[in-house]
Amino acid sequence: MGSFETVDLIIFVAYAILIMSVGLWVSRGKKGEGKSPEEYFLAGKSLPFWAIGASLIAANISAEQFIGMAGSGFAIGLAIASYEWMGALTLIIVAKFFLPIFIKNKLFTIPQFIEIRFNTQLKTILAIFWICLFIFVNLTSVLFLGAKALDTILGNGDGSMMMTWIIGLALFAAAYSIWGGLSAVAWTDVIQVVLLVIGGLITTVIALNYVTPAGGIVAGIEHVYDTASDKFQMILSRDNPEFINLPGIGVLIGGLWVANLYYFGFNQYIIQRALAAKSLAEAQKGLVFAAFLKLLLPIIVVVPGIIAYVLYMQGDGTTVIDGVQTAFERPDGSIDYDSSYPWLIGQFIPTGLKGLVVAALTAAIVSSLASMLNSTATIFTMDIYKPYFGSDTSNTGLVSVGRIFLAIALVVAILVAPFLETMPQMFQYIQEYTGVVSPGILAVFLMGLFWKRSNSKGAITGVILSIPVALLLKFLPLEMPFLDQMMYTCLITMAIIVMVSLVTAEHEINPKAIVMPKELFHTSYKFNIASYVVMIILLVIYLVFW
Repeated sequence: MGSFETVDLIIFVAYAILIMSVGLWVSRGKKGEGKSPEEYFLAGKSLPFWAIGASLIAANISAEQFIGMAGSGFAIGLAIASYEWMGALTLIIVAKFFLPIFIKNKLFTIPQFIEIRFNTQLKTILAIFWICLFIFVNLTSVLFLGAKALDTILGNGDGSMMMTWIIGLALFAAAYSIWGGLSAVAWTDVIQVVLLVIGGLITTVIALNYVTPAGGIVAGIEHVYDTASDKFQMILSRDNPEFINLPGIGVLIGGLWVANLYYFGFNQYIIQRALAAKSLAEAQKGLVFAAFLKLLLPIIVVVPGIIAYVLYMQGDGTTVIDGVQTAFERPDGSIDYDSSYPWLIGQFIPTGLKGLVVAALTAAIVSSLASMLNSTATIFTMDIYKPYFGSDTSNTGLVSVGRIFLAIALVVAILVAPFLETMPQMFQYIQEYTGVVSPGILAVFLMGLFWKRSNSKGAITGVILSIPVALLLKFLPLEMPFLDQMMYTCLITMAIIVMVSLVTAEHEINPKAIVMPKELFHTSYKFNIASYVVMIILLVIYLVFW
């Protein structure tokens, strides 16, 4: 399984050289002299829509999806694809209703909106939270899952090389992102997203071709659907053992909206490329382009997990593969779902194509790492260092601080990543633990945007109390799905913000309330048509796989 022939190595090395060359070329002559924070952190506000959309998807799709979501595809089925498909609709909402406000206020970072709307204290609290989340959850999980995938495909799969892969991926991402900033990240992402889509489709198509002894992609699709028809239900019934992770209709009208609105609307490393757009219209087109790409992703990241499940079960008419069940077993006898994607690559992808597919997987990992690192450095530099320690620091000095902090964050993530070894479904783990804090933050943003009487005392009280509320719902013996916990936490936090704001309000309307004239939300007919097409496709998908 770990074989990697010379031609594969040549393809992989060519990919690495291409990415490094483009990243360094984009940042040529800008190694600190005269480079402004806007150039380093926001690419000089010069990104076109196709670079924004491609970069957003490259930042979004990582080992977390390729490995973690494929693992959930094995365990749960197509229902996990709601994260991607509902994400497409969320991107349209963010483009229509949130982006105009962010760009009008000339934001560098999402925490800056909190300072404009509420106060500096709350901005600092949230900035520190985001830095910790990016380092200890996002960066560590991407490094760990990426290293695990490469160890399974290229190594012995016994974990002996994990630290080597972790360090290698980290250095690869750092090599161009430290010097080039968001420009290097975004422009290399355009290449990375093309590669990860092509590489992902190759894996799905070849795996389908091998599912039955007779071969054939159409036959493979039919066999997978017939054998694992229960894995193609988007809305799980209450008696499904995975209902606790994806609670039926509650996914469409409940907590998934909290997860997606928080992730795509108020997550620095996702929204930062939209803030770097040439214009608001270009940013909105970039997000709707990303929405189209999101529609494709389950074919690349979820379907392979279902194929791996079919091969693991070895039902009638399925290709017999020696050792398949052993390959997925942990030492304690449990199933290692997250081995699905690496196992498919190692088992089925032939010499030559394997180099391309591994390059695609690495592209997904490295692009996300680079984006997370850049955004972590942006928040630290602009929201922590500049206001508290460096008010007199020059532009080049701020860029240097960002680079130094980026390196520190990466070292910490490298040291923490190996401790994630014991997690059974990494994608679910990330969603669940991010979900403890994201509902409160989303509540603060929504109330700050759309309720003019909300004030700083209400927002701070709400975001602080949201943590014990979330933990209470999580650990009470209620057997409540965590997506439901997120929805209730968000609603309770909003209620707290309303009550505290009403009690402590000094004005009928908060002087810091956001002014939102109707014309602010006007969008072009091209954006509107593209949005309707995305929504129609989504409607068809859910009707077919309900």
